[in-house]
Amino acid sequence: MLAFMQILFRYAFLKQQDIPLALADWQYGLLVLSTVLLAAAGYVINNIYDVFTDTINKPEDVVIGKGISETAAYNIYIGLNISGVAIGFILSNIILRPNFASLFILIATLLYFYATTLKQIMILGNFVVALLLSASVLIIGVFDIFPATNSENQAQMASLFSILTDYSLFAFMINFIREIIKDIEDVNGDYNQGMNTLPIAIGISRAAKVALVFAIIPFISCLLYINKYFLENNLYIATFYAFAFVLAPLLYFIIKIISAKSNKDYHHLSSVLKLILFFGILSILVITLNIKYNA
Repeated sequence: MLAFMQILFRYAFLKQQDIPLALADWQYGLLVLSTVLLAAAGYVINNIYDVFTDTINKPEDVVIGKGISETAAYNIYIGLNISGVAIGFILSNIILRPNFASLFILIATLLYFYATTLKQIMILGNFVVALLLSASVLIIGVFDIFPATNSENQAQMASLFSILTDYSLFAFMINFIREIIKDIEDVNGDYNQGMNTLPIAIGISRAAKVALVFAIIPFISCLLYINKYFLENNLYIATFYAFAFVLAPLLYFIIKIISAKSNKDYHHLSSVLKLILFFGILSILVITLNIKYNA
């Protein structure tokens, strides 16, 4: 999904604009690969440190110690991280911005500290992992738009970067809510592990209410965004898509979380949020096609 999102933004959106881009196609492929490798490394280290909680919460999904040894998992983690950071270093030098390599090191470091420490801290762990997902959208602008910006195209490039920022913010909000829902799902294992997640600290019912409040924010934000950018520019197809595939599922989530009780309910709501994120990202293709159709 991460790779699909980055490929979509590049070829369904940026490539359709009359602008120069900093990366060649193969170089952009390396950017996608680097992001995916670092994300995979994050999943591996997370699974290593989650063996105990996963044994309680979802024993059928435990891999470390069953299908693969902990030592092998650590070796895979190190290999994925080194590969991801090395590719990031190469790309940073290609665009003559060697300092940008620090972004990849920062992402790898945050994923490690999330798995080992931050996820045990109420809200902070949720915030960090949501931030890292949103960074995977912004990094497109950092590597593909920013280095190709000059005094002549600055206004247009800033506008495109602003659109990427909007999507990054949307991804952050939806994933932040999803992280809270996942904490509710995993409350039993997390409690036995001595973690201090939101549902452990304030209770499942109150944590669900917090998720409800946070869900209202992107719902209202999307409504205002659609009115300002879609309707005022006669993007009626994009407006219909946003209402049918983003706002309607988000409203469904808001209604369903009020009555959610069981783990099955919260797992369903987590899947709904994943779909909202997917269709939200896919809207960039619909918007681009709608603008072309209008033209």
